[in-house]
Amino acid sequence: MPTMMPPTLHLPLLDATTADLFFQRLLAEGNWRQYQLNLYGRTVTEPRLIDWAGAVTYRYSGRVLEPRPLSPLLCSLREQVERTLGMRFNHVLINRYRDGNDYMGWHRDNEPELGSDPTIASLSLGQARPFQMRTLAKTDPHEWLLESGSLFVMQPGCQRYWQHQLPKRALSRIPGERINLTFRQVQT
Repeated sequence: MPTMMPPTLHLPLLDATTADLFFQRLLAEGNWRQYQLNLYGRTVTEPRLIDWAGAVTYRYSGRVLEPRPLSPLLCSLREQVERTLGMRFNHVLINRYRDGNDYMGWHRDNEPELGSDPTIASLSLGQARPFQMRTLAKTDPHEWLLESGSLFVMQPGCQRYWQHQLPKRALSRIPGERINLTFRQVQT
């Protein structure tokens, strides 16, 4: 059973200048792709762009992300996250939200490759965005504002009992771009 609050950790990782530097470099260096997915029998375009890097194959939402080496920039960010948390990650999934129209709906990161109780570390760069979590019983969501340079960690138990989303927002409220790097340990 879930607790009243999801097992999470939210803390600053990068100062504003460093976060902006990494954000600008990722915008320029990313291998951004927008995918189609089958949703309830309809083909729809994902409302965001993605990139990834990792040592092993990762499967999610019906797609296969083949191994791709981490760039020096991604290695630097991963090392900072690993030092802060005292744990290792071998894959990063990167989401680019161009404005408030781009979003990620309610879901869990519960792919078998992540194990039964994964830790997922999420680094935000760029435009601040609200992030929500709710229990599987669809209770009222908890919400955090994820600022540029902040690290949000979903600890063991989150993916088992909770869903999360980055909700769609009016363009007037979310005018800028956001990049979110989700570091994970993919099992082989």
